[in-house]
Amino acid sequence: MKPDQQRFSGVWVPVLTPFRADLRVNEEAFVTHCRWLLGQGADGLAVFGTTSEANSLSLGERTLLLERLIDSGIPADRLMPGVGCCALPDTLHLCRHALDHGCDAVLMLPPFYYKGVSEEGLFAAFSWIIEQTGSRGLRVFLYHIPPVAMVPITTSLIERLRAAHPRQIAGLKDSGGNRDHTREVLGRFPDMAVFAGSERFLLNTLRHGGAGCITASGNVSPAGIRVVYERWLDDAPDTDAAQRRIESVRDVLESSRMIPALKSLCARHYGDSEWRHVRPPLTALSQEEENDLFHGLDGLGFSMGDNRQSVSRIVESG
Repeated sequence: MKPDQQRFSGVWVPVLTPFRADLRVNEEAFVTHCRWLLGQGADGLAVFGTTSEANSLSLGERTLLLERLIDSGIPADRLMPGVGCCALPDTLHLCRHALDHGCDAVLMLPPFYYKGVSEEGLFAAFSWIIEQTGSRGLRVFLYHIPPVAMVPITTSLIERLRAAHPRQIAGLKDSGGNRDHTREVLGRFPDMAVFAGSERFLLNTLRHGGAGCITASGNVSPAGIRVVYERWLDDAPDTDAAQRRIESVRDVLESSRMIPALKSLCARHYGDSEWRHVRPPLTALSQEEENDLFHGLDGLGFSMGDNRQSVSRIVESG
């Protein structure tokens, strides 16, 4: 395993962004949550992704939050800031800021406002950013999320980008939900660090040479999801059972609205109702929706506080 592949592996979390009642970012709660995630076994933090409501954050808010994390002592090499914006100068600004603060890995959406754009246009966009940073140390993780961005990252585009920028194009977050696409990428680019965009695909991705997952659910169950990764590393006989367990939790989360559902769970865990706030156009769960969410997860014996133990206990009991 190459150094980059070894470093960029396991369970990474696209961290939720907590807001106050007036929708200002709660910097202290953000740092606290990031520390909790790493303490629970998350391998890294993909801050400012889709789950982070990143495209509802200003550039100033993103840069300030990254600085707060670095200043709090969180290692820069455990961070993968999301930098993808519609405007290329904004993406470049975020890339340079990340590099200036020791974060060489970035998660990069394609410019996503215009739809039906050509591969040539996407290649030019990514290439311009990489060339303008002027950094051989930059590590770009392409962000494939066509259900949301509606602008896919195809294998032919990856091939062109890797030919032009072999050092900088380090990996992919595949949130397309298509196992065949993931397997094709893994087959054609075995030296790339490919992350599944959901723990639902974690074990399958690992078995086909993938790096792990970058998953929204990691905000509430990083230790439980990591059980699967550890079982896989150990070639344990109960790995499939552990995978089924985390899928059952994911089923409940997906029966709700994911981002506000995760925030409701954090509000319960931290005892802080402000965690429920999301920025419009998203809306918080209703009381009825929240009750249904808690009832479903409580029925599985799930809680944020003892998730690793609950997964292990249920797996071992059959």
